Amino acid sequence: MDQHLLQHFQQIKSIIRQGKTQALYAVNAQLIRVNWEVGAYLSTRLTTATYGDKVVDQLAQWLHAEEPTLKGFDKRNLYRMKAFFEAWKSIDTELLPPAMKEIYEASNEANKKQKIVVSMTPQSFPLPAFLTRLPWTHHVEILKQTTSQEERLFYTALSIKERYTVRDLRRQIKSGLFERQILAKRDLPALPEHPQQTLIREVFRDRYIFEFLDLKEPYSEFDLQKALIRRMKDFLLELGRDFIFVEEEMTLRVSMHDYAVDLVFFHRELQCLVAFDLKIDAFRPEYLGKMNFYLELLDREVRKPHENPSIGVVLCKTADDEVVEIAFSRQLSPALVATYQTKFLDKNLLRRMLHEWAEDWHTVREAQAVYQRLASRHDADESG
Repeated sequence: MDQHLLQHFQQIKSIIRQGKTQALYAVNAQLIRVNWEVGAYLSTRLTTATYGDKVVDQLAQWLHAEEPTLKGFDKRNLYRMKAFFEAWKSIDTELLPPAMKEIYEASNEANKKQKIVVSMTPQSFPLPAFLTRLPWTHHVEILKQTTSQEERLFYTALSIKERYTVRDLRRQIKSGLFERQILAKRDLPALPEHPQQTLIREVFRDRYIFEFLDLKEPYSEFDLQKALIRRMKDFLLELGRDFIFVEEEMTLRVSMHDYAVDLVFFHRELQCLVAFDLKIDAFRPEYLGKMNFYLELLDREVRKPHENPSIGVVLCKTADDEVVEIAFSRQLSPALVATYQTKFLDKNLLRRMLHEWAEDWHTVREAQAVYQRLASRHDADESG
């Protein structure tokens, strides 16, 4: 076939694919809007003291009799629509991640201009536009598995950003990703050589879950490395999809000596190489020195001029916080220490830990506030 003509055909194929994708988005957005309006009507007009919750059962039976071919409006799904509306009708915007806050505010403005409201309810409840960016099956999973608006927002934002399938989303909720993110240490060492310190704290965690490896004890570092390579898709899901795999056992040469970095990735948003050094035992201070050596070699031999300094992750089975803190006290290179587990953590335990952490955090904040008031009073007395 003529190459020039083939290029035109490729363009037409791209147009068709793009159109199909946009059509699917439009259909999904309309489905979410219908479910929102039905849920709003049920919540504000029907399941009141006058009718009670049983009216939903009656509605499901009536719809089936009136429209036997109508799918997706059985009793269970109608209750889900009601729960969906009630979960999202009032959003604490302070909990929104920055990117989603922009989408939320833009959608509100668009709704005002188009006068998009729930048409058959006594009040105006605009549908937040970011909710239309996920399929209904994702919303159902998030409603079933989460307990707070902050947790719902977390998984909604992450599903949009990472383009999770329902299977991916279910796995992340089961792994307690929300709790792990909050419990993760935020007192990471200063990284003076890296311009993306704030983003680094969002990208990396201090604990990873590799339940998909199916490793049998005892296993070696080589076994761990090969298992991660075999299950790279799952590994990337746990790390985050901005990670791009570059190479395993990347060989770096100095003089007549060869050194191998276990796993090397590139992070698109951080715009830098990320080296992983795998360990099957507890963290030791000398592991950090080895990682610093690898990072220096990567920056000298592999890093491109437009890229940011490389980041290293020493991935250990366990890590003593005090040992890690001392090891990092004079650390200058952008390196981190994280642990991994090969089984899911108990989600109820994670939630208890999160609750205890929140109580401790509030206690510390209250103590700080009292101290500041006393200090201010003391300063005033001194000046008087």
